[in-house]
Amino acid sequence: MKTKPQPTTNNLQPATDNLQPATDNFQVSTVMIWAIALFVTAVFLWILSDIVWHGVGQINWEFLTTAPKNAGREGGIGPILVSTVLILGVCMTVSIPIGVGTAILLAEFTDTKSIFGRLVRRSLDVLAGVPSIVFGLFGNAFFCKTLGLGFSILSGGLTLACMVLPILIRSTEEGFRAVTDDYRLSATALGLSRTTTLWNLLLPAAAPGVVVGLVLGIGRAIAETAALIFTSGYVDRMPESLLDSGRSLSIHIFDLSMNVTGGNANAYASALVLLVLLLLINGTAAWMAEYWLHRRVESVCKQSAISNQQSAF
Repeated sequence: MKTKPQPTTNNLQPATDNLQPATDNFQVSTVMIWAIALFVTAVFLWILSDIVWHGVGQINWEFLTTAPKNAGREGGIGPILVSTVLILGVCMTVSIPIGVGTAILLAEFTDTKSIFGRLVRRSLDVLAGVPSIVFGLFGNAFFCKTLGLGFSILSGGLTLACMVLPILIRSTEEGFRAVTDDYRLSATALGLSRTTTLWNLLLPAAAPGVVVGLVLGIGRAIAETAALIFTSGYVDRMPESLLDSGRSLSIHIFDLSMNVTGGNANAYASALVLLVLLLLINGTAAWMAEYWLHRRVESVCKQSAISNQQSAF
């Protein structure tokens, strides 16, 4: 009588051996990812600590409110801070409505395979990679000379809006496309209009994408130097209107560090103020988007509950 051969541990050994290389590769990848993350964090903390170490001693209320003196070696950044906020305000006021509206058009009303949609998206991708100096020359030729705005805060803000729009449109469009169709189907089932669906459902749901575009756009706009030299000007006095010339913080930092001997201390302090201003604006944008999302969702839920009660009666 023949007996069946019993399986041995040797037959199972190759399967276990095949799992070992995959485990080793996973561990190596994990170590590499952590190493890269720690390296990037260390570089960021090193730059931040250097700016704080050299600049925090110069910052006080007088520095934030007074005008620069002695080519920026003394005094403060009051007029420059006001000019920076005004330039950024013009940029965001123009770019946000146009950017969000164009993103809605591309995401909700334009087919991804249409010639118009592909042409617009390709153009936006090309514009997003154009050097800032080119935008500066365009702004100088069109806004300053053709429109007669001259070297002014308005010219600088409009030029920055042209730079920010491609990034804002593409990020917002991706945010809308990331929203699941459940929102649209639910809105259709409730009988909501297209405008109500866009305003109360899709736009709040796409808020993270909008915030990403805003953060990237604000980061590029507030740190821009080359484009503003050709449009907003170099004057460091307090602006009286949007048609006055004004120096931004980035230009002021560039001037102190490159052209003014002994201006490094105020340059570091100005860089620290610029960094804090950027963090405050980005944090405020993220908080407003989160707050708006919750408010809109609650409003839609209440409207749906009221409509259901009315239909029940």
